[in-house]
Amino acid sequence: MTRDTTAVVTGLGLVTSGGTDVASTWASVLAGRPTAAHDPEMQGLPVDLSCRVTALDHPVLSWPGCAHLDPYTRFGLVATAQALEQADLPGSGWDPARVAVVGGILFGGTRAQDTASARLAADGPDRVSPYFLTGYMANMLGAAVSLHFGITGPGLSVTTACASGTTALGVARDLLALDHCDIALVVSSEAAVSRLIMTGFAQVGTLSRHGSHPFDADRDGFVMAEGAGALVLERPAFAAARGAAPLARLIGYGAATDAHHLVAPQPEGRGLEQALRTALADAGVTAADVGHINAHGTSTKANDRIEGTALRRVFPHRPPVTSAKGALGHTLAAAGTIEAALTVLALNAGKVPPTAGLRQLDPGIDLDVVSGTPRTLASGIALSTSAGFGGHNAVAILASA
Repeated sequence: MTRDTTAVVTGLGLVTSGGTDVASTWASVLAGRPTAAHDPEMQGLPVDLSCRVTALDHPVLSWPGCAHLDPYTRFGLVATAQALEQADLPGSGWDPARVAVVGGILFGGTRAQDTASARLAADGPDRVSPYFLTGYMANMLGAAVSLHFGITGPGLSVTTACASGTTALGVARDLLALDHCDIALVVSSEAAVSRLIMTGFAQVGTLSRHGSHPFDADRDGFVMAEGAGALVLERPAFAAARGAAPLARLIGYGAATDAHHLVAPQPEGRGLEQALRTALADAGVTAADVGHINAHGTSTKANDRIEGTALRRVFPHRPPVTSAKGALGHTLAAAGTIEAALTVLALNAGKVPPTAGLRQLDPGIDLDVVSGTPRTLASGIALSTSAGFGGHNAVAILASA
């Protein structure tokens, strides 16, 4: 028996440096507007550029427990609330036991960790807050979402470094296909712009001193960013029965591991290629059917070149490619979910956003990377790619509703 693995997207939520809701983030990305700025809190480090979330405000933050939560959890709660509002949930047909929450995470509560470490060093253990652990633990994003919205179905937190947001989509899709739930909330969040984490990435040599310029000949690394993304996924029959209007369909997913190096991607992009081909087969479409690629596009020398090589092999027809990281920076674990949401928006608007920061395409990258102004999207199928330290690769394929 063949199991239908298609899921429909019925709600989106975004909190980014480009804006604290879907409309403002989309406008920022569509305009190709970089958000990187020198960060006073990072002054004196080798790199002090970041993309911060500012002026976050939403009724969900009035929940009393929010005061003790790390920013990464608050970002995720707001994104989830937005997505549920758009999906008209909770509503008729909402059974909390049939709703799953899948969180994509990497660092967890770095602000909570930094505060507790400083108090321990300066004043001793009595000054460490009893709320430290619930602010710091990586699973608290999903736990807070479940607690606030009264969700009692499966709750999972997945981490595949900077591929976590896309991996979470695949896990949520499978929970729906296996009939473990009717609705799956996918939420990924990151607020890891801290002096320690920034120093760690600087030591590895991945951060930019000049801004994010994906696929550009003069790119020199990514800009650390904060942000969160959320998607509501439903089984198609369930969404139809409750009268929900699908925004898009999640039709394919693929994942693969490089098994090459702890931080460096496989030089020929074989892991990413495997994930791409797996996703295409899963979706039952050909490479030629894909009309747009939202690339991982980190703006590092190695990633962009290797990703470009893999995409060129799989998609010789050269569909238009963009990277949101030129505008929003690299949101690490949240990137895949944010970029999947942007891919849904591109399908609905019929527009491929430009790659902010791209001035001169690297001559060694044979891709049709959109720059300057948006491009018309001529196809109803698009995909989003993600990769992460540890050799993780994940691909989601989305189609018009």
